Amino acid sequence: MQQVVSHWRYRLQSLGPGILMATAAIGGSHLVASTQAGALFGWQLLWLILLVNLLKYPFFRFGVQYTLEQNGSLVEGYLRKGRGYFYSFVLLNMLAAVVNTAGVLILTAALLQYALPWHLSLTLLCWLILASCLAILLLGHYRALDQVAKLIMLLLTLTTLLAAAIAVSKGAAAPADFQGPSPWQLAMLGFLVALMGWMPAPIEISAISSLWLKAKLRQQPLTWSQGLFDFNLGYWLTAALALVFVALGALVQYSSDQPIALAGAAFAQQLVEMYGQTIGAWAKPLVSLIAFLCMFGTTLTVLDGYARTLHESGRLLGWYRADNRRVLPVCLLLQALAGMALILFFRSALSPMLTFAMTLAFLTTPIFAWLNFSLLRGNLARPLAPWLTVLSWLGLAYLFGFAVLYLAWYSGVLNS
Repeated sequence: MQQVVSHWRYRLQSLGPGILMATAAIGGSHLVASTQAGALFGWQLLWLILLVNLLKYPFFRFGVQYTLEQNGSLVEGYLRKGRGYFYSFVLLNMLAAVVNTAGVLILTAALLQYALPWHLSLTLLCWLILASCLAILLLGHYRALDQVAKLIMLLLTLTTLLAAAIAVSKGAAAPADFQGPSPWQLAMLGFLVALMGWMPAPIEISAISSLWLKAKLRQQPLTWSQGLFDFNLGYWLTAALALVFVALGALVQYSSDQPIALAGAAFAQQLVEMYGQTIGAWAKPLVSLIAFLCMFGTTLTVLDGYARTLHESGRLLGWYRADNRRVLPVCLLLQALAGMALILFFRSALSPMLTFAMTLAFLTTPIFAWLNFSLLRGNLARPLAPWLTVLSWLGLAYLFGFAVLYLAWYSGVLNS
């Protein structure tokens, strides 16, 4: 018995990078996209969200596998694969870093603005949230990020499950004979692409997970099984919570007479109001807390994670020595300021900017997925399991197929 307790205690101590990945993932994709899916279409997209998580699974896992075996980052693997692969990653990652930082930051600020009893401008709140995140990251480094992320994930999971239990106890909002709109029409393709783009997260997060794991390995040695346990726990917890958020939308907002807001911040605020009307005003602080925890955790991990990939890229390009510890904080500050500059530039079109970030994530996903698969295929001492190879090819077919379908729809080819 004592041996079993010691085994699980050591496994829990090894948790870190997988929980950070989950904290980064449970943001816009869950709070906005998953809940919107339930609010607009009820339970119709539940299977699609589960399928997307399943088909993207190998490409996130590859980052963990590579680091556990090579003791190097996935970014280093791209360079070893070839400079063309590496430069492609660097360019796409720089764009994703700025756009995604701006997207999650503005959504977090909008939720905080709604929850506060006094009015503060959205720009000021963005600066305050950014300052809070930077203080945690610059003063506490990886250890503080690890601890804060675990606390956020624990609170987020408990409060989300509590909210879902309350919604279930109140019963479905939709009458039994209610016929809602169908998501299976060309007009809804843009929504589906945005939903799948950040579900569970942009695939470049796999490179970030690889760097978080590398930082964890500097503090504590991990075995292969411990590293995969941490990853699997974080990944499938993310998928499970996505389904819970669909349930929240379906139970509380589906069939509502009030039009469903499609703008991210407006929808999150509408969800809080709907809870107050359906369950009681006392539930509004609970849902507000869930929404803010979602986005604050995502903002914190996105800032740290992308800064690490930018720092690693610069190091591999030979811009500075590997032991120069002052460069990572500079990368973090530059990324934060670039994200704020984007917010200030698009101040009058923040909702389209968030949709653009989610769509960009989907369109770049096939490229990052292929990079990961081509890097690991035949290049590791542990060959990929046959089921993982089959799932990878299915995932690539889905990702490239949907990307082509979306581009054809967006260009008007399918409408002509």
